[in-house]
Amino acid sequence: MSDFEPTTDLPERIDADDTPVASSARSRDEVTQRRRRRIVQLGIIVLTLGLLALGQPVLRVLIAMAIMYAILAIGFAVLGAFARPVPEPPPPGELRRVKLHYRCTSCGAELRMTLANDQLPQAPRHCADEMELTTPLDEL
Repeated sequence: MSDFEPTTDLPERIDADDTPVASSARSRDEVTQRRRRRIVQLGIIVLTLGLLALGQPVLRVLIAMAIMYAILAIGFAVLGAFARPVPEPPPPGELRRVKLHYRCTSCGAELRMTLANDQLPQAPRHCADEMELTTPLDEL
């Protein structure tokens, strides 16, 4: 994302500070998610009050609204995950070629790492434990 500098239409209100303000997709996404949650909550409150006004049993309405809220929240989360763009790949030069072999001490699974951001990155995790580096140190 690019940086932007917020301005107003009145010159006397423009701040003398011209440093750009960072804008990120994450901050815009959080605002959108909060707005969606508020709309869903407002809709459920209106529907609850409408059903109670029609004479439906209170306990049934509350249970139905809780289930409806859970289903909508999960649905919006899944659809929101599809709507987010794939992050851009890092610029060339940030990743280094490595030839590291790791082994899981719990189940024996093996992993070969070919690119990393450091010469000796942190060991990956498997079976909730860190994997063991099996590459001899003289080959690093």
